[in-house]
Amino acid sequence: MTNIDINQKEPKAPEKGFMTSLKKFVFYLIQWTWGLSVNLVGGIAYLICTKIKGYRWQRFGYARIVYVPWKGGGLSLGLFIFMKDNHSKKTWTYNTRIHEYGHTWQCLLLGPLYWVVIAIPSFIWCNCFAGYRKKNNVPYSALYCEAWANAWGQKFTKMKQTEQH
Repeated sequence: MTNIDINQKEPKAPEKGFMTSLKKFVFYLIQWTWGLSVNLVGGIAYLICTKIKGYRWQRFGYARIVYVPWKGGGLSLGLFIFMKDNHSKKTWTYNTRIHEYGHTWQCLLLGPLYWVVIAIPSFIWCNCFAGYRKKNNVPYSALYCEAWANAWGQKFTKMKQTEQH
C-alpha cells in the first residue's frame, strides 16, 4: 500500500503498454457482458444524473463517480458509483470512493449474482441496521460484502483507507 494522501483524486495509473490495454479491454468486456444487468441500471442512472440533471462526475480507475445531492452515502452499480456531493469530511469522501470502487470489482467477479450476493445484503445492512451498528459500536465493514469491498478497493486502487469504513 502507498502512503495515505486524502487529497489523492485517482488511483495510481498503471503503466502504459499492450498488457495494460488488454487488461482494460477485458475488464470492460466482462463488465458489459457478465455484469450487464448491473451496468445497464448504473449506466441509465449515470446518463440521467450527468446529462439531464447536470451533476458533476469524475473518472476513478475504470469507474465513473457521480456526485449527487442526497443524504445517503455511496452506491455502486457496476462501473458507475454514486456518492453524496460535498460531504463535510474529506476523509469520508476519500474512504468511500475506495470502498465503492471495491464493489465495482465485485460486480466484475459476480456479474448478475452481484444483486443477490452484494447489493441486497449491502442495502439491508446500510438501511435497516444503522441503529444496531451505532448502539453496539459495530463497524460498517462488519458485514462480509463491505469488508470485501474495502479490501478490494484498496487492492485495485493501491490507495489505503484512513479509517474503518
